[in-house]
Amino acid sequence: MATACEMKDKIQGHPCFGGNHHKNGRMHLAVAPHCNIKCGYCSRKHDCANESRPGVTSRILTPLEAIVKVREVMASPIAGPIIKVVGIAGPGDPLANEETFETFALVKKEFPHLMLCLSTNGLLLPESIDRLYEMGLHSLTVTINAVDPEVGAQIYRHVIYHGKHYTGVEGARILINNQFEGLKRAGELGLTIKVNSVLVPGVNDDQMPLIAARVKALGAFVMNIMPIIPQAELAHIIPPSEERVAAIRKANEDIIGQFAHCKQCRADAIGLIGQDLNVTFAEAASPAP
Repeated sequence: MATACEMKDKIQGHPCFGGNHHKNGRMHLAVAPHCNIKCGYCSRKHDCANESRPGVTSRILTPLEAIVKVREVMASPIAGPIIKVVGIAGPGDPLANEETFETFALVKKEFPHLMLCLSTNGLLLPESIDRLYEMGLHSLTVTINAVDPEVGAQIYRHVIYHGKHYTGVEGARILINNQFEGLKRAGELGLTIKVNSVLVPGVNDDQMPLIAARVKALGAFVMNIMPIIPQAELAHIIPPSEERVAAIRKANEDIIGQFAHCKQCRADAIGLIGQDLNVTFAEAASPAP
């Protein structure tokens, strides 16, 4: 596990891990359409250019289209100088899509100076983490919403694991066990780890300190408690106020560092956090033969 000084050096330039997010930008490549779980708050039915939330993208890119888009963005006098990170965060789960690995390989070969970042639900993390490490993954985000499967069952509608469909507590238990197993291995490998937790009032409020303590012990660097965006099966949930989210973050900051400038980015976000340029680069050029 990295020391505090080593971790400080590693996060320089990454806007989501303590790097200057007013100057350092990231680029998300939407190459992963398939997902292996169903979160009750997730909806990918529509896209609006002015909408910023996870799961939203204007189009799905192939790996070849993705590398063309990276070239385009890095050649731009506006975006190129600020992009430090290339990430894959959906719109499905990156680890459920082989295109994720193909895209990372292309980016690493052509732009070795860019940090590779991945966001996952963690279901396939135990079997994928060593492969990601060997590819040069810099930072990892795992969305963990519960420690207790009984609570997880109220958030996750189903889990599809190795071709089998699981629901309820059984599905939540498989997901949660894999999340912590994969995160533990990532910590052992020295990866920079952020944990996202979606706060669902009345469902998982009491899980936040439990998540914080456990992921800190396994090597996570920072925690990002995010308010639910009510939609899909959990559209009836009243989202927490900014004051409520701030209070819960403060209550947990003695356990693990809290990330407070998250804008719940789109799967095709480009530029600075909160100042996306994805509309400017809406269409990647056709890949060369």
